[in-house]
Amino acid sequence: MALEGRRLVALIRAHFRRGGYHVQFNVVSAEVLREAQRRPEEHRGLLVRVAGYTDYFCDLSRDLQEEIISRTEHAVL
Repeated sequence: MALEGRRLVALIRAHFRRGGYHVQFNVVSAEVLREAQRRPEEHRGLLVRVAGYTDYFCDLSRDLQEEIISRTEHAVL
C-alpha cells in the first residue's frame, strides 16, 4: 500500500479509537465542485454525501455547496 493509503488508514483508525462513530468521504476535488457551480448543466449527475444522505451537488443551495467545498480537501501528513 502506498504511503498516502497507509496514512489514510491510520487516520481513520485513530478517529474511531478516539470515539468517532462515523466518517464519510467525497472523492472529488474542490476544483471539480467549483466547475459544477459554474456549469451545473454539465454536472447534473455529480453526487455528494451531505451529513448522512446523498444528493446531487447541483440541486443543493449555494450555501450548502460552499460548506461542502470548504471541507473537501485535506492533506494527510
